[in-house]
Amino acid sequence: MTGSVNQHGELQAIGGVNEKIEGFYRACALGELTGRQGVIIPDANVRHLMLSKHVVDAVQAGRFHVWSAGTVDDGIELLTGLTAGQRGPDGRFPEGTLHARIEQRLERWARIVEQQSTINGSDARTAHPAPAPSARGVSGSY
Repeated sequence: MTGSVNQHGELQAIGGVNEKIEGFYRACALGELTGRQGVIIPDANVRHLMLSKHVVDAVQAGRFHVWSAGTVDDGIELLTGLTAGQRGPDGRFPEGTLHARIEQRLERWARIVEQQSTINGSDARTAHPAPAPSARGVSGSY
């Protein structure tokens, strides 16, 4: 995958899409095309595809793939096979979605840090404060 993402998680169109796909295809074809190789391109580039017969034939035979995605979440779903998930009215992600699993893991880590801080007698939020400014400016390293 190549390209950029805007602040809304949308994949932005890329230049040279055909050349990029063909170049990656050729690199893969130097070895064995296993059917696991492929590219993800922004949805905005699909209409610009003009791929060589070799690439088209490999895609049709299932030996190479060209997927498109409109958002980061679309790409996540393609790469993981899991539903990314959207926050509901309650502010939570639906159970079983990738984002719900990530959020649960982050919450678990936060509880562990909080428990460790309590055991060590420190507050996790202030355990490592930034150094105070000195008379000549900011001291310390960041």
